[in-house]
Amino acid sequence: METEIVLTGLAFGEGPRWRDGYLWFSDFYRHGIFRVDESGNEELVLEVPTQPSGLGWLPDGDLLFVSMLDRSLKRMDSSGDVSLHADLSDIAGGPCNDMVVSTDGTAYVGNFGFEEGEKFSQATLAVVGVDGKVRKGPDGLDFPNGTVINPEGDRLIIAESYGSRLLSFDIEEDGSLSGRQLFADLDSRVPDGICLDAEGGIWVGDPTNHSVFRVIEGGEVTDHLDLELNCYACMLGGEDRKTLYLVTAPTSGRGGAADRREGRIERVRVEIPGAGTP
Repeated sequence: METEIVLTGLAFGEGPRWRDGYLWFSDFYRHGIFRVDESGNEELVLEVPTQPSGLGWLPDGDLLFVSMLDRSLKRMDSSGDVSLHADLSDIAGGPCNDMVVSTDGTAYVGNFGFEEGEKFSQATLAVVGVDGKVRKGPDGLDFPNGTVINPEGDRLIIAESYGSRLLSFDIEEDGSLSGRQLFADLDSRVPDGICLDAEGGIWVGDPTNHSVFRVIEGGEVTDHLDLELNCYACMLGGEDRKTLYLVTAPTSGRGGAADRREGRIERVRVEIPGAGTP
């Protein structure tokens, strides 16, 4: 399989989401949330000076987005007005990053666990209700990153980038997480952004090994695609949800990535459609 380049000129893209015929994504160093149609036409949705990351939607259609540098979750309504949805600074030990928003509006937000340049420290997941109330989720996570929820809404799977594994949790009726289990040990692979398909497989962007791959529960890798650039996130989209979109870049570093604008959106067709959230 070879990928098709949809869009170039990104500084550093993250958080791709498929919605209403567009691929939405954040760009850290262009400080904005963007969307691109299937023809490659890009549109700036919102400027976010505090560096956007994970994206999701509330049941009423309002956009939630992670504001990394001030460790918060913000909300944009249908008129474009932005407000604070939740302050995560009491839980986040470093910049906030990816998240998933369930169909009932509960957001599960990760963070680095430490400031860039500091010694590694494990992180605690933030669980944010639709009303914006924040509580602590599972802790002891090795750089929690991409996150998905199954179509039934009762299971969450999260990537631990520094742990080289995927973990699963049961989602309780009140939105809390329990029953931590190993979904897949990825050995030398490094999981960043992930997305779920209709057969329970998970596509994983691996920025360390210039690849994207599909893994099933237990750790068997069923598909693997080598790439020219590092892949930081992926999303199944298109009308039939069988187009795998990849967010790629040479590096995630602030200086070079921000200046060179060598990031891309790429895509490739796959056999199994996307499912669940996001």
